Amino acid sequence: MKTLIRTAATAAALATVTAACTSSAEDPAPAPRKTTLGAVRLVAYSDCGDLLAGLRERTAKNVSAYGFGRVVPVARMQEDTAAMTANAKADTPEHSTTNVHEAGVDEPDLVKTDGNRVITVTGGTLRVIDTATRKVTSTLKLTEGDERVFAPADLLLFGNRALVLFRGYGDMMVKSIAPPGDTRYVLIDLAAEPKILGTVKPQGSYVDARMVGSTIRIVTRSQPEIEFPQPKNETSEAEMIKANQEAVRKAPVDAWLPKIEITDASGTVRKDAVKCERVSHPADYTGTSLLTVHTLDLARGLTAAGTDPISLAADGDIVYGTGASLYVASNPRWWWPMPMPIEETPAVPPAEDPTPAEPSPTPTIPPEETEIHRFDVAAPGPPSYVASGKVQGRLLNQYSLSEHDGHLRVATTLNSADGKSSSSAVHVLKADSMAKTGEVGGLGKGERIYSVRFIGPVGYCVTFRQVDPLYTLDLRDPAAPKVTGELKITGYSAYLHPGGEGRLIGIGQEASEQGRTLGTQVSLFDVSDPASPRRLSQLFQKDSGSEAEWDPHAFLYWPKTGLSVIPLTQQNESGALVLKIDDSGVSKVGMIKHPTQGQQGDIPYQPGIQRSMVIGTSIWTVSPEGVQVNDAATLASQAWIPLR
Repeated sequence: MKTLIRTAATAAALATVTAACTSSAEDPAPAPRKTTLGAVRLVAYSDCGDLLAGLRERTAKNVSAYGFGRVVPVARMQEDTAAMTANAKADTPEHSTTNVHEAGVDEPDLVKTDGNRVITVTGGTLRVIDTATRKVTSTLKLTEGDERVFAPADLLLFGNRALVLFRGYGDMMVKSIAPPGDTRYVLIDLAAEPKILGTVKPQGSYVDARMVGSTIRIVTRSQPEIEFPQPKNETSEAEMIKANQEAVRKAPVDAWLPKIEITDASGTVRKDAVKCERVSHPADYTGTSLLTVHTLDLARGLTAAGTDPISLAADGDIVYGTGASLYVASNPRWWWPMPMPIEETPAVPPAEDPTPAEPSPTPTIPPEETEIHRFDVAAPGPPSYVASGKVQGRLLNQYSLSEHDGHLRVATTLNSADGKSSSSAVHVLKADSMAKTGEVGGLGKGERIYSVRFIGPVGYCVTFRQVDPLYTLDLRDPAAPKVTGELKITGYSAYLHPGGEGRLIGIGQEASEQGRTLGTQVSLFDVSDPASPRRLSQLFQKDSGSEAEWDPHAFLYWPKTGLSVIPLTQQNESGALVLKIDDSGVSKVGMIKHPTQGQQGDIPYQPGIQRSMVIGTSIWTVSPEGVQVNDAATLASQAWIPLR
């Protein structure tokens, strides 16, 4: 039976033992584990023999009776920007872009615009919409058969080149309800009629990508392809572990090396794998997962180097990027007690007066720790590894990470082993070594982080259980970060966005005094005095929810006019809530709704709006069924462009 790490039948019930980095011999001795955020040096393998021996040893130690099951709870820049500007039309209308974490670092999303065109992929088909005529001018089918219905895809755009990133399905539970799809990246020329220039199929699952200028760094995660024996009915767990360890020790090096398949415009297929000397490893690692960073320059397309990949014997599920750095973080997994390998012990004859047997000790659950790896992406070509580190607790999302002035700030929530208590902290690491510089903890005891935003030397953190403490943090001294203010209000903000000098916008849920959520709320905070943050205004929509609460790409804020748009779902209707946010408050302008599309039982089907954009003097909204154009001032409907 061929069992991949993600597709073992019992993967839904058991989580793998995650990699735990420790300081190398050259690093200073670590402090006690309770507070250690030690720097970790990654080491490259010397050759394939060294790689195979190391991976076999570490993987065998971490194999269970059920395989490797895991629970998945996801100067050049200026030149490239100048080239992109040169490609734009002189009369390009003013337009918004994807809401991203860091300015100048684009993130994949389901729709992109350059002002002249709107490009989107729905149902496996790419469509180009001309913003002047408001019509679909060209289409390109990218998937076949049933896969097109279930193929989630994101886009990155540079000039007349687009990259479509199909996320594929790396989890058995998803495959059981949807046809399998490949992780693949499709390079498309949009200069005339769209055409495919090449396709990259990496081994493993897509994690995320970032684009600076025309250069994209794509992170994928793969796990070794190892044949595990089919257990017999009477086989004990100890015997299953032993058999699986033996399978690991016999596996060839190819079982670990991530494969890549590249198809060019002519249809010629080239297969390759990451070279042994381009794989690195931490001082301590499990061998059950590899991260691969692919590099693709949209301005140059696929070259002889392919995607120039490098790999790490590590795990990762959160990607954060700046103009010069790429960070990949691995959150701790949710742990289930797993049997430890059984060792044979000599039989001991019973004593004449046996004492009562002591109860078996409760399995030790390792503390939650997050590993973070930093890569330098400032130079052309593949990234270079800089350093790795780890912090206690788990990240919420990429906004839990922020690089500023040579340091990385990391916000985490740490749960106790019994799950009965929790608290949050902000850790400060040196970006060049990932060694700990400072830490401020004790935030929101008994609560968890719901949103984080770092703006220059200031941090904002929201924790929640029954009320929402909004903490302001002074991070000017990396060695001594401190809390400067706290605001307690009902509800919480799930996403925080800069709202101008001394202002912070929060999108989340209002809640009762007992912590029961009541509906979407948008708040405007005055944070001009870090010691005394206060809420200036709140808009509340009862019994509703917004995609912007968990996906910042769904949030639109146009500082020029204070226009803001968020998707909103309430009861049996969906739409986009249009707001006016100025220096003093938040007010409702109106709702945009897409035309109903038939019936779902007795209820008309109202397409859910997922994204919104400002192009010229209009608001463009996107749903799976179509794109609508509305006047930004009056909200009058101007055009409906179906996508089905």
